[in-house]
Amino acid sequence: MSVTSDTLVIQLSELLQDFTQDWDNDFDGDMTRETRLLADLGFESIDIIQLVVAIEQMVKKSKLPFNELLMKDGRYVDDLSIGQIADFLSQRV
Repeated sequence: MSVTSDTLVIQLSELLQDFTQDWDNDFDGDMTRETRLLADLGFESIDIIQLVVAIEQMVKKSKLPFNELLMKDGRYVDDLSIGQIADFLSQRV
């Protein structure tokens, strides 16, 4: 059974709200497909690693190829949106 990208956006938004609830950041509003982890939510590299683990637990699948999402042309991407993560997951779960 595949999960749609839109469903995953909702699930990821809920996960990220829990994830960031105690953070001191200036983000105020609803999380959408366009919400970015670093620029909007104040993520740092260690937070990305913890998020990957939380996402794998959420979708009940381990060893997803997150390197395909996090790297482009041999370099780490500058930022990721909730929509990009949802699209990536919808193709793999």
